[in-house]
This record gives sequence, structure tokens and C-alpha cells, in this order.
Amino acid sequence: MAFIVIAHDGRDAEALQRRLDARPEHLRRVEPLAATGELVIGGAILDAPEGRMVGSALVVDLPDETAVRHWLAEDPYMKQGVWRDLTILPFRVAPLPYRALPSGGN
Repeated sequence: MAFIVIAHDGRDAEALQRRLDARPEHLRRVEPLAATGELVIGGAILDAPEGRMVGSALVVDLPDETAVRHWLAEDPYMKQGVWRDLTILPFRVAPLPYRALPSGGN
């Protein structure tokens, strides 16, 4: 079952620094999950084009919402207080001929 997760970062003055501090560990954790297909796609929500990171959007393929919440609870962004507001919704990926994903940036 797929789920889309919208995770907003805190809005306090230290929010961006918390994200930057946790980011290397977060990326190390999710890379193998992307390889297995549990993480379908993920990326940062920006406050403007070329702006600063203020949250994350991801699609995960896990059995149910409980599994999604458990998966999220183990992420460094949750453990280090980056993500503050989560929305989790069931999601169906449309059967379309998608192009390859764009390369990630920093």
C-alpha cells in the first residue's frame, strides 16, 4: 500500500539548522529504503523556487499507516525534532509511463 507523507519542519529560528545537522544521517537511512522500493520518492519542500528547505514530501510503499508511522518514528528528522507536523494519506500511483527521476540536488 502506498502512502504520501507531507512533513513540515518547525518554524522556529533553529529549524533549518536542525534539518541541516540531521540531513546526512537521514539520507544514509533512506538510501537503502529507496533501493528496496519502500521509499518510492522523496524530497524537500522549499519556501520558494531555489529557496530554503521547510519540509519534506515522500511516497512510501508500506503495508499500512501503522507501519508508516513506525518507519517515520525511526527517521533522524523525527528523532532530532526536524519534522513537526505530519500528514499521512493513502496514495495510489497512477499507471503512467513516467520518465526517469531528475537528479537530486543539495
